[in-house]
Amino acid sequence: MPDGLPTEIDLTRPSAARVYDYFLGGAHNFEIDRQLAEQIASMTPNLAATMRSGREFLRRAVRALLDAGIDQFLDIGSGIPTVGNVHEVAQGVNPKARVVYVDIDPVAVAHSRELLAGNELTGVIHADLRDPERILAETRRLGLIDFSRPVGILLAGVVHFIPDADGPEAILATLRDAAAPGSFLVISHSTFEDQPQEMLDAQRLSARTDTEITLRSRAQVTGFFGDWTVLEPGVVHMPLWRPDSPSDVDEHPERFGAFGAVARYDQPAG
Repeated sequence: MPDGLPTEIDLTRPSAARVYDYFLGGAHNFEIDRQLAEQIASMTPNLAATMRSGREFLRRAVRALLDAGIDQFLDIGSGIPTVGNVHEVAQGVNPKARVVYVDIDPVAVAHSRELLAGNELTGVIHADLRDPERILAETRRLGLIDFSRPVGILLAGVVHFIPDADGPEAILATLRDAAAPGSFLVISHSTFEDQPQEMLDAQRLSARTDTEITLRSRAQVTGFFGDWTVLEPGVVHMPLWRPDSPSDVDEHPERFGAFGAVARYDQPAG
């Protein structure tokens, strides 16, 4: 296998994580992934910018959580490590910040473990978001995250891979229920709202990977936060979520095709 990767990795089908890595300029992808990526890019020329916008939203959200005092992060659907990953952002501000990465893709997990070798404040779990109890149990076993304290749960660009039939609402509720008051939930999610037909057609190509995308409305994405307090500016197109500068937002922030938002678990009354 290339790079000594596990033999169970299927190189006959493109991987969503590896396609994402390709669009971000990473090196952990194969020809089958690049072919699909180029086909998608031919239909939506700004898709690489969309991927970068998603990563930039995540970085801004992580910085906001750090400002709120969060020092432990559970990043589910983390993908293949690229520059500016959560641990780099978090530990660049707080060297004691702890990060656990979770991904379903064995390639993403293999490269994460290689990259993070020697960083004792990070851990990597190979698991499926559709099994949140396992994710929580394995995270506890790692001993890096204390769920009795506030935690940042990061779901950037991953919930849209869960079809309605698999009950994403219940999955999100399980994760929220495990968190202590003062915790935060970060979600970015692809949408059909305000999107041109060519973007919708490109999204349908995701059916060729093992992780097909389900596009959802702003109302549906908002529902994933349950009764947590959604922070300003609410559930908005990703570039509109607390941009570093007004110049970072162009005239058509909706062109990136995804919403982003952050919510806080406030102490229940009584």
